[in-house]
Amino acid sequence: MIIRVRVIPNAKHSEVMNRVGSIVRVRIASAAVEGKANDELIEFLAEFFEVPKKQVSILRGEKGKEKTIQIEGRPDHELEDVMDAIP
Repeated sequence: MIIRVRVIPNAKHSEVMNRVGSIVRVRIASAAVEGKANDELIEFLAEFFEVPKKQVSILRGEKGKEKTIQIEGRPDHELEDVMDAIP
């Protein structure tokens, strides 16, 4: 499954905020320095979607706030159920 994510770094804690159309807004506690926010985003999304970290990858937008993320490791219908639960 491929999703679009808008990352908000330097938050008090990491969390999925909401969905605006097809874009998932995620707060990340790490600063956007030397890839730390990207690393935490991958770790956070892996935990959120209950897949191994190596099954989450950034396809586009490594240096920007909007990223295209690929999530594997579970059937698409299960991943879509998780997406549908996001307000």
